[in-house]
Amino acid sequence: MATLQLLMNENLFVRDPQETELGRKIIEESIRMIDELGFEKFTFKKLALKIDSTEASVYRYFENKHRLLVYLIAWYWNWLEYRIDFGTQNISDPRKKLQIALALVTEKKDRDPLFPEVDEEALYRIVIWESDKTYLTKQVDDDNREGLFRGFKSLCAKIASYITEINPAYKYPHSLISTVLQMAHQQLFYAEHLPSLTDIKKKKGNLQAQNEAFLGEMIFNTITPKK
Repeated sequence: MATLQLLMNENLFVRDPQETELGRKIIEESIRMIDELGFEKFTFKKLALKIDSTEASVYRYFENKHRLLVYLIAWYWNWLEYRIDFGTQNISDPRKKLQIALALVTEKKDRDPLFPEVDEEALYRIVIWESDKTYLTKQVDDDNREGLFRGFKSLCAKIASYITEINPAYKYPHSLISTVLQMAHQQLFYAEHLPSLTDIKKKKGNLQAQNEAFLGEMIFNTITPKK
């Protein structure tokens, strides 16, 4: 099966890992290790041992492990936008496009054969656990100027545009969607680890379906003009 490459901001890496076998191996194994160990315990030294290489070779692709994490999260947002574009390409109704986007955001993630070096299921767990760490830093403004969060902002803008099509008078489309994208992950985290903070419960069945229903109700109730 043919494979694809997503266009990534060149400031995210020293050398594009998608272009070489070693780079793709770095991406594949780093996702596996961060998912298993957590970001704090993950190191380039451990990664180099796993891929039978050297720390120096990893640094030829990423200047530090934080920049690698930012790359992985950015890849996830770019991949999600690609899937939304594909899923809505022949649809003109903005409400339907918004429903499709919400379904793709909240659904359980499986391996995408078009990107064999990425375990999207594991990466989804990393997004839930680690994504806030990409921007809750002292260098966030510098990172933003370099365009490191462009993928997330582009995805927010795309989904927010559906809201504006549905209700041009609604004043907070970007605020709503950036909040919803964060909540989509937080609610699943709460359901797994802090269940008293959410009404999404394991005993009620499919967590993703509950999450989609909750967020969909919140979005459409919020943007529907009041009579």
